[in-house]
Amino acid sequence: MKDSFPNIAIIGAGAAGYFAAITAAESFRRARVVLIESSRQPLYKVGISGGGRCNVTNNNFEIEQLLKGYPRGNKELIGPFHKFATRDTVNWFANRGVKLKAEPDGRMFPVTDSSATIIECLQNAATEVGVNLWLHARVDSVSPRGDSGFLVAIKDGETHEFERVLIATGSSPSGYKIAQSLGHTIISPVPSLFTFNIKDDRLREFGGLSFENAHLELSFPENKKLKWSGPLLITHWGLSGPAVLKLSAWGARLLFSSRYQAELTVNFLGSINTEEVLQRMRDYRTEFPKRTVIGHNFLPIVKRYWERTARRAGIDDDASWSHITREQMQQIADELTRAVFKVTGKGEFKEEFVTAGGVKLKEVDFRTMESRLCPGLYFAGEVLDIDGITGGYNFQSAWSTGWLAGKSIGIMQEYTKNDGASCGTENEDE
Repeated sequence: MKDSFPNIAIIGAGAAGYFAAITAAESFRRARVVLIESSRQPLYKVGISGGGRCNVTNNNFEIEQLLKGYPRGNKELIGPFHKFATRDTVNWFANRGVKLKAEPDGRMFPVTDSSATIIECLQNAATEVGVNLWLHARVDSVSPRGDSGFLVAIKDGETHEFERVLIATGSSPSGYKIAQSLGHTIISPVPSLFTFNIKDDRLREFGGLSFENAHLELSFPENKKLKWSGPLLITHWGLSGPAVLKLSAWGARLLFSSRYQAELTVNFLGSINTEEVLQRMRDYRTEFPKRTVIGHNFLPIVKRYWERTARRAGIDDDASWSHITREQMQQIADELTRAVFKVTGKGEFKEEFVTAGGVKLKEVDFRTMESRLCPGLYFAGEVLDIDGITGGYNFQSAWSTGWLAGKSIGIMQEYTKNDGASCGTENEDE
C-alpha cells in the first residue's frame, strides 16, 4: 500500500529522534514529518535516565571542555557543538517553560526532578509543530527509489514513500541493519558505562561506602593503562561511582577485548601518595604517641575504612601510635594509596544504557548529519559511533546531532529535492 507521499521519515522516537522531528517541522512548515517508533512507549530512555530525573545535559558551557566528555566522536562533534551545544539546550527548554538546574557534579536536571517534565515538553513541542507519531510501527527496510526518495516498509506490510529519512534508533540492532543495507559500515557495538565486578574480602563489608575523590588506574596486558579520578562507590558486587563509570567508557573496547578482566589500582586518598601518607603517620606518631591508632584517624578517609585497614595490618584496638611498626605503617599506606583489585566482569548501571559503536563516522557529513554514501539519508544520536561519559554527555550529543539533522533536512527539503542518487558509494568530492 502506498500513501500520499509524506516528506520526512524519522525512525526512532528517542531523544535524538524527537529533537530532529521538532526541528525539521519548525524549519519547513509545509513538510509532513513522521516520527516512527517500534515500541508503544516513545522516549523510554529519557524516562528512566538519571534515576527517573533525566540528566538532560552537563553544565560544561565551554565547547572545548564539553568535547573532553566523549571517548568516541569528540572530533566529529566540534562542528555540531558550535551550532547547538549546552547553552542552546538550556535555552531551548527554557523557551518552552522548562527550567534546568546544575548540581555540584555538573549534571543538569529539570527543577522538577522528574523526567516526565522533559517528556511532556518534547511531546507538546512535537504536537504543536504537527509531527505525526506512529507507534508500534517497526521498520523492516528502507530502500532508495529509482527516481527520488525512499521506500520505507513497515512490519504490517505497508510501504510508504519519503523524500528524506533520518535514522535515530539508538543502539537498536534494527537501525544498524537498515544502515548496513544502505551501504554503511557498522563499528561493532560494545557496552559502555558499567560498573566493575570485583570479588575481594577487603570490600565485602563496605557496600554503600563512598570516597569523594579516588584515583583509579586500570591495567591491561601489553602495558596498556587508563587513569581517572573522581567519586568512588563500593557496592555489594565491586566498585561503582563516576570514576568507575568514566573509566569504563574510555576503556570500553579494551575491557571488551580482555573479556572484562583487568587489574585495578586504587588510591582512596586521591592526590595523596604513599610517601606522603607514611610521612604523616611518622609525624603523628611523634606528636601523639599515646593515642590509639584505631581511634584516631587523621587522614581524609571514612573512619570505618581506616579502622578496618588498620586491623588488617595487625593493629589491636587498644594499640597506641608508639607501638606501630614500620611494616604496619607501610601496609596501611599501601592499602590506602595503591590497593590492587582484580576486575572479573562488568555490572549494570541502571541510570544510563550506552554502547560504544555504531555507524562509522567517516561515512557521515557532520556539517549536516547527512550520509556521505546515500543522499537524503541522515543519522542522529547513539546510532552513530559516538558515546559520552556519564553526566549528561550522551543526551547532549543526541540534542545536538538531532537538532542539526532536523535543521538540515528542513532546509534541504525547502529548497531542494532528493535526486535519487544511488546509495553505497562515497562522494568523491567530499
